[in-house]
Amino acid sequence: MRFTHADEVFTYFESFANLARLTHYTNRAYRLDRMQALNDHFNYPDRAFSSIHLAGSKGKGSTATFIRSALSASGCRTGLYLSPHVADYRERYTVDGEFIQDDILVETANSMVSHLEGFSFPDEQGYEKPTTFELLTLYAFLLFKAVGCLWVVVETGLGGRLDATNVISPELTVITPIELEHTAVLGDTVEQIAREKGGIIKQGIPLVLGYQSASAAAVLRGIAAERSAEVVSLEESVTALTSHTEHAGEQCSIDWGDSTTCLLLRMRGSFQCENAALALVCMQTLGFEINERVLAAVADSVLPGRMEMISDNPRIYVDGAHTERSISKLFASFRQLYPDDGILIFGAVEGKDHVSMARHALRNFGRIIISTPGYFKKSDPRSLYELFVKLDADAGGACRISFEPEPARAVELAMKEISASGESSAERAIITAGSFYMAAEIRAAYSRLKTAGSPPRQ
Repeated sequence: MRFTHADEVFTYFESFANLARLTHYTNRAYRLDRMQALNDHFNYPDRAFSSIHLAGSKGKGSTATFIRSALSASGCRTGLYLSPHVADYRERYTVDGEFIQDDILVETANSMVSHLEGFSFPDEQGYEKPTTFELLTLYAFLLFKAVGCLWVVVETGLGGRLDATNVISPELTVITPIELEHTAVLGDTVEQIAREKGGIIKQGIPLVLGYQSASAAAVLRGIAAERSAEVVSLEESVTALTSHTEHAGEQCSIDWGDSTTCLLLRMRGSFQCENAALALVCMQTLGFEINERVLAAVADSVLPGRMEMISDNPRIYVDGAHTERSISKLFASFRQLYPDDGILIFGAVEGKDHVSMARHALRNFGRIIISTPGYFKKSDPRSLYELFVKLDADAGGACRISFEPEPARAVELAMKEISASGESSAERAIITAGSFYMAAEIRAAYSRLKTAGSPPRQ
C-alpha cells in the first residue's frame, strides 16, 4: 500500500481497532507493552527530541499549545501532538504552530506502513495489529523526528498510565485539573482518575501541577513522592490570577508576588488565564527565560474549539468544555460578554458528568437545544434531553428546551431564533458546549450553511 494524499493516511489509521470508541478498560485493549514493542520496532523515534508530557481532565490541549508557543519563541523547533482534533487530523501534528507539509505526511506514512509489514503482536498482548491511537502516536514520533524537532509537547489521549503516549521519557510532566470524566474507563471517583492520570509521573522527573482538588492533589503528590519527582504547583507559584473576557480575547493578569504579568490572550475564557500561567511555570521549571518575545507568543496562541467565535453575525462560539469546572468557567466567561441572554447548543458523549453540566446550563440559559455530538463516540442525546427536561422541571421549569438530533438543523434553528428576535450580536449569541465532538459538528455545520448561503443575516 502506498499513499498519495494525507487524507488517505488518516482513513487507513481509522480502519484499525479504535479504542476511543470503547467505554471500559480491558486487559486486551489497554496495554502499554504494546506501544513499547511498537516503539522498539521503529528504534525509538521519540528519543530524537526532548519532550514534555501532559495529562488532565481539562485544559491540557490549551496548556500544551501555550508551552509549544513559548518554546518556539525561545528559538526551539517544537512539535505539538494533540488529540482529539476539531476539524482536521492535521491539527494533531504541528511544528512551530504550522501544519506539517502534506508531502512529509505522505512520505513518513509510506515509510511507516512499509516497516510495519509483517509486524504483529503476540496473542497475549491483545489485538494482533496496532490500534488507531497507537498508530497515530507512533506517526507523531516519526513525523517530529523527520522534521528535526528539538522539543515536542505531547498530550495524552485518555487517562495516562496506560495511554500510548506514556512510552516517552520526558523532561517534564504536567497534570492539569482533574475532574470526573470517562468514569466508565478511568474510575468513578476523583482519586481513581488521579491515579490513572498520575501514571505519567516518571522517576526523578519534575512534575508541574495545575490547580487540583485536595483529594486529587494528595494522590498525585503521593505518586510523585514514591518516584522522587519534584513537584512544582501553580497554586504555590502564583499569588493571584485575574481575568476578564472581552470580544478581543482574555485580559489576563498573573501576580507572581514580586511582579505581575499582563496579557491579552487571543483564546477567550477565564480558564485560559490559568492555562497560560501554568505554561509559564513549566517554562520556568525547565530553566527558560520568560521574556517579552515568549509572552507575546503565548498571548498570540490559538486553538480551534476553545471559546472560538466562528461567526460574527450572528455571533456563534464553539467550545469543547465537558467537565463541571470547565462548563462553569465557560458559562461565566460567556456571561461577561452576554449578561442577559443566549442560546446554548449542547451535546455530550457517554461517561461524562451530565447532571452537573446540565445544572450549570439550566442556571445560565433560558433557551437550550440538545443535539448529537457526532458518532465517533457513543452518546444518547435523547436521554440527555430527557435529563435536562427533568432537572428543569424540578427547578421550576423556567427553561425552553428542545431536541434537535441533527447538528446542522440545531444551529440553523438557533440562528433563525436570533434573527427573529431582532436582537443584535452585541445582545445575544449562540454557544456550543459539552464535547469537542459537538464543537466540531457545529463548526462543520455552520461552514456548510455559510457555503450554501443559507445563514440568516441581520
